[in-house]
Amino acid sequence: MRNLIMPCETDVAGVPADMTLHARYRRILLAQMDEHVSSIHPTAVVSPEAHIGDDVNIGPFCVIEPDVEIADGCHLNANVTIKSGSHIGPENIFCEGSVIGGLPQHLRMPESVGDLWIGAGNIIREHVTINRGLGAGESTRIGNENMLMVGVHIAHDCVVGNHVLMTNNVLLAGHVLVEDHAYLGGAAAVHQFCRIGCYAMIGGMSRLIKDAPPFVTVDGATSRVVGLNTVGLRRNGFDTPLIRQLKAAYRVLYRSDLALEEALDKLEVDFQEEPVAHFHRFLRCSQRGITAERRPRHDDETFRIADFREDDDDFQRRAV
Repeated sequence: MRNLIMPCETDVAGVPADMTLHARYRRILLAQMDEHVSSIHPTAVVSPEAHIGDDVNIGPFCVIEPDVEIADGCHLNANVTIKSGSHIGPENIFCEGSVIGGLPQHLRMPESVGDLWIGAGNIIREHVTINRGLGAGESTRIGNENMLMVGVHIAHDCVVGNHVLMTNNVLLAGHVLVEDHAYLGGAAAVHQFCRIGCYAMIGGMSRLIKDAPPFVTVDGATSRVVGLNTVGLRRNGFDTPLIRQLKAAYRVLYRSDLALEEALDKLEVDFQEEPVAHFHRFLRCSQRGITAERRPRHDDETFRIADFREDDDDFQRRAV
């Protein structure tokens, strides 16, 4: 599958036009920062017990506590706090007011807590908070090339994959799993131990109390599934035949008269190739249950989901 390419023929701030959206945004952001941030600002407080890599820029009034590792090429804007137990990979950007690696917000927090691991190339915007793992040997983990917008909160023991986008004020409770390429809209809140599947789109103001399957869209108004994330799939290089397979699997799960276990058995038999096979693997591991599909209010209403014509790649709406 191809990377998402910015449809632009001209360079912006020296950024090649064929870079991914994430890479382009990161390059432009760094170009703005380099005018204002020196290597380590004299007002920053950096513990001698912290391990700082090469080419790390630390802005005014930052605080770096002991037992912190920051790999090469990271940029910290003003007033960033990196707490003890944080292990940060290369080329990450932290914007103003973010607090990384704070203690878990848990009344039964043990005396010895876990740690935080962050991968490479993430963009963490203003006032983001990420907590450490709750117990010794436990950890919160953030993957690579994610973007966490203003006010995102990630609680203890969460696992966030790669290429995830969380918009403003998204809230993850403890032990939440977010798979690769998921998108969470503004102020979405996720209950503890819930999971969000890969390429799922969670609408703004959603309140997830059960797992959101991979590849689907969850409506923010009702917090229910409303079909496949067709636009997101196409943008990430899923072709029409593959989307048809995903849609067929979706119908087995949500539109058939089969009980859940029967539907999962049918998915396992009928859809054995990736990525469609990920449907039944994800669903079989569910402990909190699966987010239901939104249903019409009246018997005479019919929902329509995107289907595809055989003669081209454009989709049209058809009654299911």
